[in-house]
Amino acid sequence: MIPIVLAPEPPGFNSMIREKGLSSIDEMVGRPPRVPHRGRRRQKIAIHEEDIPAEQFPPYWRDALPDLLRSYKRRCAFLALYLEHATGNPSVDHMLPKSRRWNLVYEWENYRLCAASVNARRNDMTGIIDPVECRAGWFALELVGFQVIRGATAPPANARAIDATLDLVNTPEFCKAREEYVTSYEAGDISVGYLERRAPFVAGELRWHGRLRSEG
Repeated sequence: MIPIVLAPEPPGFNSMIREKGLSSIDEMVGRPPRVPHRGRRRQKIAIHEEDIPAEQFPPYWRDALPDLLRSYKRRCAFLALYLEHATGNPSVDHMLPKSRRWNLVYEWENYRLCAASVNARRNDMTGIIDPVECRAGWFALELVGFQVIRGATAPPANARAIDATLDLVNTPEFCKAREEYVTSYEAGDISVGYLERRAPFVAGELRWHGRLRSEG
């Protein structure tokens, strides 16, 4: 994981996602929707917003995916790996889960671009490091098994959250993806620039270990 900067909310997000989502929540707790619409209202399913089951929220957040892909250069926030157009399977992750923060279900600042495999693995897990709050040096890469490990400057106060994040990003398939980038780079099949665009965390770790060749 590397630090990311929260991208500005894109134009149209409010009308396309936030207002539609909050209107649905209005209906699910028995209020008139704040944005009138044609057709039947949604059925009331809860007295309070916090009682709405997470799976009942309409997935308007999926409409934010194209903006997330553009804003974050198609890189998974947790893996710092490029999500391929045909096979990357990107998804919208709620940093604070839908089951815990209903008021952030339709908020741009709560969305992270995420590989679907990471999203499914995480589910509603909390207590992990938010890539927006991550700092350089909190995570490192060991270059044998290509697992992410706790970095030398990781603060002790965040140790538990960092270790929980390591469990999330160290499946065999994620380690293999990092290994393939290193192998391809060291074989001369890809350039430094390509590596930095596609796997910036890997590139940064190779640089720290003195294993990036000079180019230009």
